[in-house]
Amino acid sequence: MGGVGEPGGGSGPREGPAQPGAPLPTFRWEQIRRHDLPGDKWLVIERRVYDISRWAQRHPGGSRLIGHHGAEDATDAFHAFHQDLHFVRKFLRPLLIGELAPEEPSQDGAQNTQLIEDFRALRQTAKDMKLFEADPIFFALLLGHILAMEVLGWLIVYLLGPGWVSSTLAALILAISQAQSWCLQHDLGHASIFRKSRWNHVAQQFVMGQLKGFSAHWWNFRHFQHHAKPNIFHKDPDVTVAPVFLLGESSVEYGKKKRRYLPYNHQHLYFFLIGPPLLTLVNFEVENLAYMLVCMRWTDLLWAASFYSRFFLSYIPFYGIPGALLLFVAVRVLESHWFVWITQMNHIPKEIGHEKHRDWANSQLAATCNVEPSLFIDWFSGHLNFQIEHHLFPTMPRHNYRKVAPLVKALCAKHGLHYEVKPFLTALVDIIRSLKKSGNVWLDAYLHQ
Repeated sequence: MGGVGEPGGGSGPREGPAQPGAPLPTFRWEQIRRHDLPGDKWLVIERRVYDISRWAQRHPGGSRLIGHHGAEDATDAFHAFHQDLHFVRKFLRPLLIGELAPEEPSQDGAQNTQLIEDFRALRQTAKDMKLFEADPIFFALLLGHILAMEVLGWLIVYLLGPGWVSSTLAALILAISQAQSWCLQHDLGHASIFRKSRWNHVAQQFVMGQLKGFSAHWWNFRHFQHHAKPNIFHKDPDVTVAPVFLLGESSVEYGKKKRRYLPYNHQHLYFFLIGPPLLTLVNFEVENLAYMLVCMRWTDLLWAASFYSRFFLSYIPFYGIPGALLLFVAVRVLESHWFVWITQMNHIPKEIGHEKHRDWANSQLAATCNVEPSLFIDWFSGHLNFQIEHHLFPTMPRHNYRKVAPLVKALCAKHGLHYEVKPFLTALVDIIRSLKKSGNVWLDAYLHQ
């Protein structure tokens, strides 16, 4: 086997790629753990050890995404994020430097090996049931009804004039269209519609750019991190929101350190002022533009410009520039409310904290819950009410979540894992309850520790 370890016992020069036909060096987890530093990253996939240090910057999902799995077994994440494994493996070959020593477990730390095996068997069962195959008619109808709402919004103003009633109705319809566009581009970003990743990406650029005015690359950059490490501070951008809001473990940390930038014991109240109304209008717009400029995503910038050109050329003739701007703000604010409530009802009330190095199934279940399904809720939320299934199988087309849900529930029952399903209104209220609880935890730690 060529001996266990690397030159210098793990702190010496970086291993080179494995030579074809030569025995692979073997490594122990204690050696692999040392390689989780900026510019020095190893990871394990199917017991093979890969040095991704130099290649991470070229990773299509971004260096942060792959770097979050540094010094870990990334086998399940690798399968979760990639549809065409045969295509992806050719990029892994030059990075291969060795394999785990025979006596080493496939995962580092205290992992539930049986759960991991059962989850992988479940994934194979889902493949055998063809649950990773998309229904083209389903997604064609989704795109069609989005385009129809865009046209309908304009026709209302054109036929009825720019009065308050017609403008309010148009804003509501356009906001629903924008919400549904979020869902469709989300499907495309996860490569869950077309067999070819390239086709998904091109279609996502159209939906995200022309229909929404945002960068597809920006969305994927932040959203894939969320899926890789949900509800983990400094790895999931969705919960790294301090010092504006304190979630989970950050409440105690801020309290003990006597940090008080805002009245956090009232964050469940000011959430209504700066959370749902302003996320897409302010935070996303600024973050998205900064990303395109800093990362020089000029194609995305042109796509976004095409959205703004279409929107304002369509509505300035009726409202003038100030009125068209007001309509745009109204649509973004309405859309932002939908985005915050729908995307966070499954996550904020769950466990939020620092890295625990759990296996894939445990980490996803700890950070997600479902909302009771119905035809309306399925459509309105873009099937994000099946958040557990979506996080376990991010490339699965959403119309198959109902089919795989009983299998996931059975897996959870077998291993004593909590498969949580809430009524829709309860899930919304739990966001506020969670914020209030975190604020009170902060106040208690601030005053008494």
